[in-house]
Amino acid sequence: MAATTIATAAPATQSRFLAWVGTTDHKRIGVLYLCTTFAFFLIGGVEALLMRLQLAVADNRLLGPDAYNQIFTMHGTTMIFLFLMPILVGFGNYLVPLMIGARDMAFPRLNMFSYWLLLFGGLFLYTSFLAGGAPDVGWFGYAPLTVTIFSPNRNIDFWILGLELLGVSSIAGSINFLATILGLRAPGMSAGRMPLFVWMTLVTAVLTLLAMPSLSVAAALLFLDRHLGTGFYSAAAGGDPLLWQHLFWAFGHPEVYILILPAFGIISEVVPVFSRKPLFGYYMVAYSGVAIGFLSFLVWAHHMFAVGLPLTAQVFFAASSMTIAVPTAIKIFNWIATMWHGTLRLTAAMHFAIGFIGNFLIGGLSGVMVAVVPFDWQATDSYFIVAHMHYVMFGGSMLAVFAGAYYWFPKITGRRLSERLGIVHVLLTFVGFNLTFFPMHLLGLLGMPRRVYTYAPDPGWEPINFAQTVGAVILGVGVLVFLVNVFRSLRTGERAGNDPWDAWTLEWATTSPPPPWNFITHPPVRSARPLWDLKHPEDPDWKRSRSDSRVGVAHGSQVDSGQPSPPPGPSYSDGSPLPELPERTYWPLLLAAALVAALVGVLVHVALVAAGLVVAGYALLGWLLSERPR
Repeated sequence: MAATTIATAAPATQSRFLAWVGTTDHKRIGVLYLCTTFAFFLIGGVEALLMRLQLAVADNRLLGPDAYNQIFTMHGTTMIFLFLMPILVGFGNYLVPLMIGARDMAFPRLNMFSYWLLLFGGLFLYTSFLAGGAPDVGWFGYAPLTVTIFSPNRNIDFWILGLELLGVSSIAGSINFLATILGLRAPGMSAGRMPLFVWMTLVTAVLTLLAMPSLSVAAALLFLDRHLGTGFYSAAAGGDPLLWQHLFWAFGHPEVYILILPAFGIISEVVPVFSRKPLFGYYMVAYSGVAIGFLSFLVWAHHMFAVGLPLTAQVFFAASSMTIAVPTAIKIFNWIATMWHGTLRLTAAMHFAIGFIGNFLIGGLSGVMVAVVPFDWQATDSYFIVAHMHYVMFGGSMLAVFAGAYYWFPKITGRRLSERLGIVHVLLTFVGFNLTFFPMHLLGLLGMPRRVYTYAPDPGWEPINFAQTVGAVILGVGVLVFLVNVFRSLRTGERAGNDPWDAWTLEWATTSPPPPWNFITHPPVRSARPLWDLKHPEDPDWKRSRSDSRVGVAHGSQVDSGQPSPPPGPSYSDGSPLPELPERTYWPLLLAAALVAALVGVLVHVALVAAGLVVAGYALLGWLLSERPR
């Protein structure tokens, strides 16, 4: 039933630590991404709890204004740039090559370089706490608050340079995903047969490549304003503070879909398997993802309705903001239609997927509300916007992450997470999340502004804030239950087998966890559900559609014979010697460390800049001239 696979272990003499530090295996790099970003999630969660404890009662003095502003800024920066974006990249790293029948990412060393830049960029940002204070201007860094006259300390420089590192990491990763998906698909896997998670990862990679440079340029111009006397964001020097908002939100709104499109892909994989039905409207789900990607570049200024945009611009951005709701609604309709009359298996993964649909729908509806300009004027910079953002990001992306974790944990580890603890986690998460964030809609409509560290008792906001703090504590307990589940399952969890969910995509055709080379052979790909075709030869998907009656080859115009075909490269399914494992390399690690050292030198001493650049040049030369560059 399943494909022939290779299962090998690293040599016993090889240091396990060095094997992970020097790995180029996409699966190990994916695990590093997942573990690192979840650690940053825990840090960001502690920061959120501190803010909620500060706001639980009126006139609280738990945190002062400076400490609150630093924690507020680092919470937003951490959750967006150090958790949600890269954890979805972690899922992509682990799963995309398996889903498309490839043996690795197209550029394994570049993949490794992307990870180390993420880790070092995050550590660089948090080092600011030890260097006089963390950034304190909000994760959005609005000018002119960030220019030297208002923020003379180095904390903003840490923020700027940290974002540049993370931007390079994201761009390098996106190039890798594009090359992998477009060039390494298994024979027969045409675009119309790719898993939806792969589709959404592809669109996300394009969005990142087009959107991230806007933020990188904005941050670079801000650094020039602060240190070379330019005036891009200074009205007194002939610049315009609104230029920052345009550049930031030209990245920031596509960023919303960079965070949510892979989550859509996860839900599109989980819902059909646990509904025991093919996804309703596969092509509409795929094409609506492309439409969302295109429209996401036309809506950035709906974050700026209160700055005095011309009437024509307000009408355009209001209309485009409402239009983007249409392809999103198509996906929600298709997921519901998939579950309709399905044989539902209400596992923890499916509970999170259903919860995602409901909570993201609330966030989408409030998004349409703030696209109405007069309403936006009333709600902007209030807690209504905070509620909307968290229903999209936590009620959307985070719930999908949990769904994906329960669904693919058996593939990554070979063991299943406890369903009993999973249901407890589900209940605590939904109660805690909705108790924390739904009242923020009411709080915003009652006039409480965002970004304030305390408030007077007069407006009557205290009971709602206290309830939200209780919800945040419940949410934190839910995360602790998940951690307990993970650690217990790693030690004593039920053995999963290769395909515990009776799923349909190629990652379930190999062992759990997969061997270093993923596949020697894999099933022929004749439809979007190749494992269904293999398990049910009497009723395969490819016989139901004339367009899928022949197995096209992804890399050319030939037609495959329908027999199992190996991916490009060596394969030995007859007992011959195993393929050579991917080599360890430390050049990407050295290059990333040298670049970070050079940036530290920008803040400390020019000699460190020179030393960092020299080492970076040496590492890059070693990378390029090594025996087998990859």
